[in-house]
Amino acid sequence: MFFIDPSSHDIGRSLSSAPAAFTPSVRWGVAVDDEDFQLSPTASSGEFSFHLLGSASRLLPGYWDLRSRIFCEEQHLFEASDRDELDDAAYPIVALAHGSLRAGDVVGVVRIAELSPGVWQGGRLGVDAGFRRHNQIGKGLIWKAVTTAHGWGCDRFLATVQRQNVPFFRRLHWRSLEQLELRGIPHHLMEADLAYYRPSRERRPIAQAA
Repeated sequence: MFFIDPSSHDIGRSLSSAPAAFTPSVRWGVAVDDEDFQLSPTASSGEFSFHLLGSASRLLPGYWDLRSRIFCEEQHLFEASDRDELDDAAYPIVALAHGSLRAGDVVGVVRIAELSPGVWQGGRLGVDAGFRRHNQIGKGLIWKAVTTAHGWGCDRFLATVQRQNVPFFRRLHWRSLEQLELRGIPHHLMEADLAYYRPSRERRPIAQAA
């Protein structure tokens, strides 16, 4: 599951973006702080945690590797690399697995970037193929992305979403602003309801990871 950035030129079709991959679930939960998220009481466990990465984080190689595996090797949206100029200003966020054979591994990714004062965009949202049955990871990444930006003065949080995934985002309090066609694929430009996403207390790093 993923956001496609409006600036991406090599957008293609993806089997993993089928509607089933976007069905929300609280069965597995997400390990998060109450101060940062407004989640159902049934959506808490030690299975996963979500982290904003600094420029010197030891988790950055895992972040870049998972992005490459999802968007280049698996989905073939890009050829050699999915990195672009937005990464120079973007903040990476990862989901970590706990309590499994891959404990401590990066199993989900997303980036957030401020396009203009107060206007933020989410992108490159993806989950490791071996963890997609835990569809709570995608929900948790969205929560972390939006609440973090909201805590940094975000007035609007946007993303472009493939049409089949729009119902999932609507259930997470997003609304469609307009329909778009990117590379022949129907998309919706969507905006998060910031009243639903309480601002995080996460401090904004001085320098972005690049």
